[in-house]
Amino acid sequence: WRALQHTSPDVRGNLELLKMAVQQSGMALQYASAALRQDNDLVLAAVRQNGESFKHAAAELRSDRQFVLAAVWRNAAALRFVDPDLRADREVAMAAAAWD
Repeated sequence: WRALQHTSPDVRGNLELLKMAVQQSGMALQYASAALRQDNDLVLAAVRQNGESFKHAAAELRSDRQFVLAAVWRNAAALRFVDPDLRADREVAMAAAAWD
């Protein structure tokens, strides 16, 4: 998946390729195009594999309450990269605690 850093924008924008990459390592999300970092399914697949990959998701997703809930349900480690206002949200905190 690290080879993605040396690929063209066309490759980094290939949804099917990136889906396979994030299943191997969620951190492959960092090499996805800006448009793919906004793709709900791709980001959730990355988070499921590695919660820290959430830091590479589009800012809009990291501040969307419903999406954040879905992400921390899949991997509580994603909570570190959630918009600060949402980290204080009781339901978000409970979703993260339930994962552990």
